[in-house]
Amino acid sequence: MSEQTARRDQTIRDFSEKWDNFQTNEGYHASVEWSQEKLGPLINLRADLPGKRVAEIGSGSGRLIGQLCECGASFVLALEPSSGGFQALKENTKAWSDRITYLNERGDKLPADADLDIIFSIGVLHHIPDPRPVVDAAWRALRPGGRMIIWLYGYEGNRAYLCFTLPLRWLTVRMPHAWLTTLSGWLVKLTDVYTFFCRYLPLPLRHYFVETFSRFTPERRLVAIYDQLDPRHAKYYTKQEAMELLRASGFEDIQIYQYKGYSWSVCGGKPDTNSQS
Repeated sequence: MSEQTARRDQTIRDFSEKWDNFQTNEGYHASVEWSQEKLGPLINLRADLPGKRVAEIGSGSGRLIGQLCECGASFVLALEPSSGGFQALKENTKAWSDRITYLNERGDKLPADADLDIIFSIGVLHHIPDPRPVVDAAWRALRPGGRMIIWLYGYEGNRAYLCFTLPLRWLTVRMPHAWLTTLSGWLVKLTDVYTFFCRYLPLPLRHYFVETFSRFTPERRLVAIYDQLDPRHAKYYTKQEAMELLRASGFEDIQIYQYKGYSWSVCGGKPDTNSQS
């Protein structure tokens, strides 16, 4: 087994344990409003999704899947490779199960004949050591003229944050769940203090902490910190790397949007060969 494969499989197990313990989606974090803010001008979820065939790679506990259904998608394909996430996904989206096809699979197993209009991958590709096979699979599964939309951790805007987080991750990725949950709880308290000072001082990531993090429920703030410290693999993409991730698989008309100065949302289109001819 290669090192990349081992790291990929361990990351899936990490997320499975997370979803076993944190299964709820609620409040601002679970809202269409927040997803729309992150994706910015790349798509209008309520206007562009009605009647569309869509998929999400790495559906977790179903937060976005529920939103895609709420916004009117006619067919939703939900892929989640972890066992814990898959069970939470099905439970949290059962109200829309007549429109959802569930696959307990990795993104590179996305069926090539899915005939999809839009594929989302939100907060997933930066946890995959080699995301190219996943993006290639998305290309094959899209109709001509279809789009892939991804959201990634950004390198730009996170330099100061990474000076603290990367050394800490060396320890936390090896912690048992209970220890990491306790540590995350203490870090929430410190982060709440930091958020208070962000309201008055131009500190790093102030817009995220004041306008986004502070709106999460207490449990969601804990999970947000846990999320940064637990998965075995996490990559922070530069703007160029984020765009190249889609371009390398053949996507064109690449558009990119920086959210709150710390992350990248990227959209690429599969050429419509029929319209070109």
